[in-house]
Amino acid sequence: MHLPSPPSRRNVLSLALAGTTGLALWPALGLAQTAFPSKTLTVVVPYPAGGANDMLGRLIGLKMAEVLGGNAMVDNKPGAAALLGASVVARAPADGHTLLIGGLATHAASPHLLKADYDPLKDFESVGMIGSAPIIAITFNESPYKTLKDVVDAARKDPNGVMYGSSGNGSPLHLAGELFVSQNKIEMTHVPYKGGNAHILDLIGGRVPVIFDTATNCVPLLKSGKVRALAVGSPARLADFPNVPTFAEAGYPQFDFSAWYAVFAPAKTPKDVIAKLSGALSTTLKNPDVISRLGGVGVTPGTGDAAQLAKFLPGENERIGRLIKTANIKPD
Repeated sequence: MHLPSPPSRRNVLSLALAGTTGLALWPALGLAQTAFPSKTLTVVVPYPAGGANDMLGRLIGLKMAEVLGGNAMVDNKPGAAALLGASVVARAPADGHTLLIGGLATHAASPHLLKADYDPLKDFESVGMIGSAPIIAITFNESPYKTLKDVVDAARKDPNGVMYGSSGNGSPLHLAGELFVSQNKIEMTHVPYKGGNAHILDLIGGRVPVIFDTATNCVPLLKSGKVRALAVGSPARLADFPNVPTFAEAGYPQFDFSAWYAVFAPAKTPKDVIAKLSGALSTTLKNPDVISRLGGVGVTPGTGDAAQLAKFLPGENERIGRLIKTANIKPD
């Protein structure tokens, strides 16, 4: 009986190399990770086109896509105090191609006021903080209030006789006003508007004397001379308004409230994709043009770090929820 000869050393080596080559081909046959991004990024802004949030979304989203070597489109999804747009992203495919320009409303305030069909702490992955903008107490040019103390003194003299306006119940402007009122144990009448800029028009016209507004909204108004600032809620005076004192300098150091803006992706987006997005955001926030444009609306750039944002969210959500409950704030 003839038995086959054992394979030679050369044949064994050839078989081994063939097997290795076959394994090496597997990634090319479909096991390799798909390049990201593989299609246009959709950047959802939960506010109407034309406002400060829209500007931030377009600036950051388009620059991030540029860094990643791709394209982006902005999709404005206003409604339900920013919950509508956030909900769209929460339900989107977790592939990193749909992003939310969120912030104080989507992840801290609105879910405590209205029934949200998403969990702000569980249904998103943090990409990174875009930045924050201080609250600025503003009044109309002919206002009798020359300082923030004038407002407080008037409120103490005539409880509920001094009004402050906001863009709506539970808006950052309303929350800032209620925080200031509660900290100083005064009473002021809140006048909520239905979004848009009606509250600003009434301030300019002197029908509402005070607004605790975000820098993103009121810095352009201050630069144009349409309104006057009483105090700014930042650690230091703003470079563009060196004569405007901080809340601390005005005698109210306990006031600490800022609007903040961040990028989020749907929960379960792959970690490597989040890392790419976060890296692109960090690079974007170091771009001189971006820094200049953010500064132009009073926004201090963040780091774009995903872990920092994830760590910040639970405490901020709890803090704002407590303020809403204590002040008994109800939705419109």
